[in-house]
Amino acid sequence: MGIPFLVLPAGVDEIPRRGEAPSRFARRAALDKGEEVASRFPTSFVLSADTIVVADGRILGKPRSRAEARRMLSRLAGREHKVYTAVCLLCRGRGYRDLGTEVTRVRFRPLVPAEIAAYARTGECDDKAGAYAAQGAGMLLIDRVAGSFTNVVGLPMTRVLGMLARARLIRVSRNGPAWYAFPGGKG
Repeated sequence: MGIPFLVLPAGVDEIPRRGEAPSRFARRAALDKGEEVASRFPTSFVLSADTIVVADGRILGKPRSRAEARRMLSRLAGREHKVYTAVCLLCRGRGYRDLGTEVTRVRFRPLVPAEIAAYARTGECDDKAGAYAAQGAGMLLIDRVAGSFTNVVGLPMTRVLGMLARARLIRVSRNGPAWYAFPGGKG
């Protein structure tokens, strides 16, 4: 969208609480990340997010090993799961907060163990919720997507676009090649 930004780690634990529903966990994690960064930059707008994969009501986080990645992928093979991404836009100095969640249904095609092992060897599963990256070779695992594809990648851009517009951080450009202009929240 042509918006200047910095990527700052939040240093927030991404661990669900006992009995915490997946959507509630994603929202809490996104808000906690945003609040932590906003505490360091109170006059800046902060966009934070957390993406999780849920199969059979269970959160599949980031695999700790390739063996765990293979187990996750085996669990998802030939079945549908949901991808939740909670997104938070806030500015402490203005008392501004917008928080929402996108949910997308994803169905994997049936996979044989050799395919799962080969995909895990690519390393693409490392540090990815559910052990796959839809924007890379992981797209070959997916049979169909119902909902936002960019949500499955990790940031639901249509939702983010709406949040930025509501905060008056972007507007449709009136000229030039850019689709959106960045007035920087000046109204």
